[in-house]
Amino acid sequence: MRLYLAPLEGITGWIYRRALHQCFGGFDKYFVPFIRPNQKGHFSAREKKDILPEHNEGMYTVPQILTNSAEDFLRTAEKLSGYGYEEINLNLGCPSKTVAAKGRGAGFLASPEKLDEFLDTVFQKCRMSVSVKTRIGVDDPEEFAGLMEIYNRYPIRELIIHPRLQKDFYKNTPNMEVFSDAISVSSNPVCYNGDIFSAEDYRKFTEKFPRVDRVMTGRGVLADPALARKIRGGEDAGKEELRQFHDIIYEGYCREMSGDRTILYKMKEFWSYLASAFTNYKPYAKKIKKAEKCKTYEQIVDSLFQAEEICGKGRERNA
Repeated sequence: MRLYLAPLEGITGWIYRRALHQCFGGFDKYFVPFIRPNQKGHFSAREKKDILPEHNEGMYTVPQILTNSAEDFLRTAEKLSGYGYEEINLNLGCPSKTVAAKGRGAGFLASPEKLDEFLDTVFQKCRMSVSVKTRIGVDDPEEFAGLMEIYNRYPIRELIIHPRLQKDFYKNTPNMEVFSDAISVSSNPVCYNGDIFSAEDYRKFTEKFPRVDRVMTGRGVLADPALARKIRGGEDAGKEELRQFHDIIYEGYCREMSGDRTILYKMKEFWSYLASAFTNYKPYAKKIKKAEKCKTYEQIVDSLFQAEEICGKGRERNA
């Protein structure tokens, strides 16, 4: 089984990915949160740091592009090739309303004819391998049959399917009936993405879909960084491991960012997923959420690690 880390904007940037790889490992591919091509054709400072080879050493890293312009996609792919990348991913899965309203991400699925033209141009001209991360439609699961006909026309490296609609965001449950239909007709390798929060979730999935040999997980890893290792038969995360993991990420943000508020914004998001791994975590989570200074934050985190133990409670279903 191949395990992939999902690209989560603002969360799984290079500092997080490096720390995860160093402390826990277990992933075959690490997908970079999406690049938005701009009018000037340049990478933003964040995007450039995310893709620099020295920030991704030892990891098979796949940049993701968010656009509905074949020209922009191809120009960005060419630039990424210059950094040594051999594979890129097209984002057709982002459910954000602001993204979808511009016809990008999952919003691009509402225009199948334009999507077909886009893919035709890309696969004629792009010299790199192209994978696609997609939802099953915008408003109705029946949309996906037509989308699969389009995908099957092209030599997609991998079709990563998150079987929710754009309008679902991350609510409801993945539509496994549509996913089952998709793998039965797909002419391209299929990867599953959606609600793998524990090794038990993974086991149940593989029992139901033994032919699928690749799985992507994102939110489950934020709640349990050792998830990929556990899926492969390894141990739970220990408290010392989690402390090291936290410290590498925190020190990375302190080094790369300026201002307590900016740093703490990132760490508060980090703890919104991870806190429930600890016993009696709620008072600490509340204090972290209210912290305004890094020094105060550090004292709270020290107290948490000293006083509480790892319990795993809530890690299987932390949304």
